[in-house]
Amino acid sequence: MSKSVLCVDDSASIRQMVSFTLESAGYSPTTAVDGADAITKLETQSFSLVITDLNMPNLDGIGMIRKLRAMPKHAGVPVVMLTTESDEAKKAEGKAAGATGWIVKPFDQAKLVAVVNKLIGN
Repeated sequence: MSKSVLCVDDSASIRQMVSFTLESAGYSPTTAVDGADAITKLETQSFSLVITDLNMPNLDGIGMIRKLRAMPKHAGVPVVMLTTESDEAKKAEGKAAGATGWIVKPFDQAKLVAVVNKLIGN
């Protein structure tokens, strides 16, 4: 069975590209349009990994990670930030919230797959 990955981004083109990249590598992606949408999906589904943007409407990536980490069944799920932000203070804030890794956009598809493989394997 392929491992499920939740891709959270307010950009449809990024969601599409991440989903395509993950599907090509044998993963099963599900998308969410923002942090609030992601939390709704996390309440009813389980994922092996979450990939999230930082800057989104309704609930940003860091707020979403904090809520995810407060959910017992998802407390140990790896979370990768995929964002245009490369600011060290933002990275520290993401890490403090519980982010496992950080990839800066535009992302290299092979690098994204390598990170996913390293975190959850397939």
